[in-house]
Amino acid sequence: MSFLDRFTSNQLIAFAAVSSALMLGGAFGFQALGYAPCEMCLWQRWPHAAAVVIGTAALGTGKKALAWLGALAAATTSALGFYHSGVERKLWEGPTSCSGGGVADLSVDDLLSQINEAPLIRCDEIPWEFLGVTMANLNAVGSLGLAVIWLIAATRKT
Repeated sequence: MSFLDRFTSNQLIAFAAVSSALMLGGAFGFQALGYAPCEMCLWQRWPHAAAVVIGTAALGTGKKALAWLGALAAATTSALGFYHSGVERKLWEGPTSCSGGGVADLSVDDLLSQINEAPLIRCDEIPWEFLGVTMANLNAVGSLGLAVIWLIAATRKT
C-alpha cells in the first residue's frame, strides 16, 4: 500500500487544487516582495488558476472525471516551467517577446524599436534562486508531482 492509497479521489483532488492555490499565492508573494514576474512566469500562473477552478468544480459537482482536466492543467504549467527553466539556463532560446534576440540583421531604427518595446523583466534572466533552484524549477517539478496526483485521483475507484 503506497502512501497515496490512503486517500480518496476527492481528498487527492482537494490536495492538488489547494496546492495550486498555494503555488499561486507563493508567486504573488514573491511579486509583493519585489520580484516582478516575466511574461513566461505569468503564463505559468494561468494553468494553476484553472486547476483551482477545476478542483472546486470537481468537488462541488462530484464529477471525478474533471480530475483529467486538472491533470492537464498541472502538466501544462509543469511543461511551461521546464521550458522556462531551459530559457533561464540558456539551454534554448525563449520567446523574442521576453528574451534577448539576435540583432545582427537589424537596422538602427529596428534596433531602437526593439529596445523600446522590450519588457522590463526578461525571461532569460534568473531573478531569484536558492541552492541553484529557481522559481521556474520549483514550478516545473512541483506541478509535475501535482499532475501525477490528479491522474491518480482520476483513475481511483473511490
